[in-house]
Amino acid sequence: MDIVVRAVCAFLFVLIVTRVMGRRELSSLQPFDLILLIVLGDLIQQGVTQSDYSFTGLLLAGGTFAFLTVAVSYIVFRFRRVRPLFEGEPLVLVEDGKLIEHNLRRERMTPEEVAAEARLQQIPSLDQVRWAVLESSGKLSFIPR
Repeated sequence: MDIVVRAVCAFLFVLIVTRVMGRRELSSLQPFDLILLIVLGDLIQQGVTQSDYSFTGLLLAGGTFAFLTVAVSYIVFRFRRVRPLFEGEPLVLVEDGKLIEHNLRRERMTPEEVAAEARLQQIPSLDQVRWAVLESSGKLSFIPR
């Protein structure tokens, strides 16, 4: 039972940490960010199972994480009001070719990152963008003028 309680606490910790880290796509993570996530996973595993390397401990910890993942998914599906808490909401970063600095700071993004993503989507200049929206998935969507 101790493993289940620690797994629930670890799950909540991971949920909070991922919300604080922001909406970055896994493919856009810097090498340090990726290493940090891997180390965080190992630290959480050690905290959840401690020195219990038994198959039962694996089933309890893994089952708890799986159950909580499904439960959160169901809650987000069922209750519209909690969606922004778990998934976030789309955020406008560019409007009529002008960067919205406040929203960039909020997501810790630079104008260069937005411009680079626009170029990847065959948009040579932000002046040609009506809206750039950071989706809740972490991807940038561009709506041209």
